[in-house]
Amino acid sequence: MPLSAPADRKHVHTRSIEAKGFQREDGMWDVEANLRDVKTYEISNDWRGALKPGDPIHDMWVRLTVDNAFVVQAVETTMDSTPLDLCGEVGPAFQGLIGHRVGPGWNKAVRAEAGGTVGCTHLSELMRVLATVAFQTIYPLMRKELEAKLGGRRPPILDTCRSWAANSPITKRVFPKWYDAGS
Repeated sequence: MPLSAPADRKHVHTRSIEAKGFQREDGMWDVEANLRDVKTYEISNDWRGALKPGDPIHDMWVRLTVDNAFVVQAVETTMDSTPLDLCGEVGPAFQGLIGHRVGPGWNKAVRAEAGGTVGCTHLSELMRVLATVAFQTIYPLMRKELEAKLGGRRPPILDTCRSWAANSPITKRVFPKWYDAGS
């Protein structure tokens, strides 16, 4: 169902984010994303000169390679278009994510390794997107194995959203042991 009819308005900005997940031949997983910002009007840029309508202000890419346990094995970032010349210097900060697990605490790890003045807000945003893409890529194919590794511990997906609330009918059906009607 689409959104309701909007008020009269003029389109001025588009941010496109595309993310994909891949199963590699070597048993690893790649998740990658592209963020692209464009304006519908010409803007002046001190570093690149005049940017015409549709010229990307940001055009950035990230690839995470993770193993079956969601542990980051490699990080690659690239910036095809940026509004400032210093933007391209932040890639090395994201290498600090190697060895971190994509899961609970991921956003905190991204902030610790590549937040603030050592990183890039846009690449950090993509890291959050890639966390969910990693889960959507790996979990359906590895579900039985990953759940077996829980060893009776509570599944980490519980209480992450309404559908996976401890008291939801979905939890009751999929994880009856962890269903809690009183929560």
